Parts: sequence; structure tokens; C-alpha cells
Amino acid sequence: MTTNNHEVIFAIVNAGYAEDAMQIAREHGARGGTIISGRGVAREKEAAFFGITIHSEKEILMLVVEKDIRDEIFHALYKKMNMNEKAQGIVFSLPVSDTAGLAIASENTEE
Repeated sequence: MTTNNHEVIFAIVNAGYAEDAMQIAREHGARGGTIISGRGVAREKEAAFFGITIHSEKEILMLVVEKDIRDEIFHALYKKMNMNEKAQGIVFSLPVSDTAGLAIASENTEE
């Protein structure tokens, strides 16, 4: 178990963009992530179509990363995913107090 060396980054994007976000994160040092499906429920943005409320489908990319690469990944996701336009999402991070079960790369690992 490690303590206070990681942060979790969440990128909430329109459906279809989470794989692109994961590729960007990998290019900046992330080893992996988890994609969770969801839908937006912002009241002021709900639209009705034939009496049925339409909610936009979302994907949530969750990445647990080392603190020393968090800023690089965070800013690359925001910049390259163009969150204000095509992906129409947000990126935020939270501190992680403890982790267990993460594969930590070793300098002595042989391929």
C-alpha cells in the first residue's frame, strides 16, 4: 500500500470521446484508466422531444496517476480534447490518500 503519492483525474466527456482521452493520457505518462458510462442531467440543458426528455450520454474516464505527472496529463486532456467544443466535458482531480493494488513500475523489471 502506498500513501499520498497519487491523485485521481476524472474527464467527463460526451459519449465516444473517452478512448481519445485515454490515448492522450497514455502519451503523457498514464498507464491505464477506467471508463464508466453515464448521462448528464443538467436541468437547464434538458431538451424535450415528443414529450420525452433527452439526456446527453457521457463517458467518465477515471485515472489514478502519480502526483508528479498529474499536471501534465490534466492540462493535455483539457487542451487536446478541446473540452469547450467537441467533447463538451470537464476535467477535475482529487487527492488520493491511499492506494492498494496498483502495479508500480520497477526500475529492475526485465522485459
